[in-house]
Parts: sequence; structure tokens; C-alpha cells
Amino acid sequence: MLKRGLAAVTATLLALSCHAAQVSVHDPVMAKEGDTYYLYSTGPGITFYSSKNMRDWQPEGRVFAGQPTWAKTAAPSFDDHIWAPDVQFHDGKYYLYYSVSGFGKNKSGIGVTVNTTLNPRSPDYRWVDQGMLLQSVPERDEWNAIDSNIITDAKGTPWMSFGSFWNGIKLVKLTPDWTRIAEPQEWHSLARRAPLPPRAGEFKPAPEEIEAPFIFQHGKDYFLFVSWGLCCQKEKSTYHLAVGRAKSVTGPYLDKNGRDMAQGGGTVVLQGDKDWQGLGHNSAYTFDGKDYLVLHAYETADNYLQKLKILPMTWDKEGWPQVDARDLNRYQSRQLPAAKP
Repeated sequence: MLKRGLAAVTATLLALSCHAAQVSVHDPVMAKEGDTYYLYSTGPGITFYSSKNMRDWQPEGRVFAGQPTWAKTAAPSFDDHIWAPDVQFHDGKYYLYYSVSGFGKNKSGIGVTVNTTLNPRSPDYRWVDQGMLLQSVPERDEWNAIDSNIITDAKGTPWMSFGSFWNGIKLVKLTPDWTRIAEPQEWHSLARRAPLPPRAGEFKPAPEEIEAPFIFQHGKDYFLFVSWGLCCQKEKSTYHLAVGRAKSVTGPYLDKNGRDMAQGGGTVVLQGDKDWQGLGHNSAYTFDGKDYLVLHAYETADNYLQKLKILPMTWDKEGWPQVDARDLNRYQSRQLPAAKP
């Protein structure tokens, strides 16, 4: 009888654990310090979590207690919502890039803040904001200063890809300290949806449904991931992932058919299904010798609420990244109770 009672309790606990809330995030990026993974996402002050196993995530609050001092200057409609972070480790420090923007406008700015640790319980934990790195101004700039990602080339030179809608994805060289645009400036156009090159004075965002670049190096090749389509539209979302490959960070990035992404090319990596209507804004990492694609996806069964997905990424015989769409249902994150102060 006792054994039966214990079995029933165990079954109940397991059932409850299976129904624990999943982590709801947009635009997730990750880093690992020691034995702990840290997850950052779009949200008030930049939302972040910690985990020991990439499944059970503890909320850790926000990166910015207040707001970046320059935010209202770059985006007067800034409302404490910080977009599209990117976290990088360089020269003993962690660099967290982030964006502020007016929704649907290219009145945007990219900034960076620096810390020596990601552990909020460390006595050394302190983010030091370096201010605005890049700004876009409507009717002046044909690109949007948002959705940044940092990659280094074979010489260790840092580059920042960025862009959302307008005339697509751009790349610009950074200074050796990773906090400013290098002079003389060096820019490249990496990708866009329209089949023709951008034209001068092209200030309207449509029909450029492309954003969220992330460059991942595998072997000697560089892979540019982008999100195509529209996010945040519930059942009308068309968000999905595409990729191209290059021998140099600066491109050209070609798809499987040899089309340049700067001319509208791109190979679809993952798209929505009946369970996950829209998915995208990915990042990609190698942790402990294994590659992962990290993204958000909207769950049909939960009123299209965005959920965290971390999918194993493998490589086909021709060296292209691939993920199994069935892993969208296999991966289930769990949100743990918030850490005690």
C-alpha cells in the first residue's frame, strides 16, 4: 500500500513537472561561464535567465535596472523595452550588445555594455555601459540600426552585422576594443529579400522582410543566418530561418543554388508548422563540442505564445547546417522560480 502511495505521488509530481511553464522569450542569445548557461532576450531592461542544463531556467531579473542614458535620444518613443541582445566574450570580459528603437521605424540605436562576469551573485558583477555604438535616422539612413551580432574574422578583427527590413543586412568593422565603429569606416551589404541591389534614397521598409543576422563559423566557412517573414502576428506570422555560406566574413554569402544573399538569395533552414506557426531570430553556438541553434517559436496550442527552443544542429555531407523540425516539440524548457534576493 505504501509503495503504491509513493508511486502515485511520484507520478503526480512528474505530471506537474511536465506542465511547468516554459520559458517565454523573444530573440534569445546565450553564453556559458563555468558550468552555467546564461540566456538573454528582448524585454524590459533585457530579461535574463541562468541554467545548468539548458532546460531548467531560473529568472535572474534584468540587466539594466533603469534605462540606458542615451536611449531617449536615439529613440524618443523608448519605453524601457530593449531589443535583440547579443552576448560575446572577448579579452576577459563579456560584451552585451543591445538595441533601442521605435517599433516599425528605423529611428534606432545599438549600444554595448561590459562586465567581467555574467554571474549576478558574484561580487564583481557590474555592467558598465559604453553608450551608443551606431544610430540610424529616418530619411537619412537606408538601413536600421537594430539586431546586432558580432563576429571576428581570421585576423581577429571584430565585425558587427545588423539590420531589420529597409534595405537589408549590413556589416561594419569595429575598433579593436569592440565598442566603436572603426575609422576609416568599412561597410558591406550582406543580404536582402528583394532580388535587386539597394537603390539610393530607398527609405521605406517594405518589402524587405528580413532581419536578425547571426554569423556562425564552422570550419573555415562562415554561415549567415537571417529571419525572413513577419514576426509577432500570431496565426498570421510567417517568420522562418534562412542561411547562406561564405569563405570570408564580408561575403558574398551564397545559398545552396549559388545565389548571393545580397541579391535576394538564401536557403531555408527551418520554417513553421501546425504546432509552431512562426519561428526565428536565432543565434548559434558550440557548447562542449556540440552545435546548437537557439531561437524563439510561437506555440499554436498556447495562443501563439513565444517559447524558447534550443535545437541540436548538425551538418550535411556538403557542409550545410541542418536541424530536425521534430525537435521543436522534443525540446521543452522549464521556468524555475525566480532567484531569491
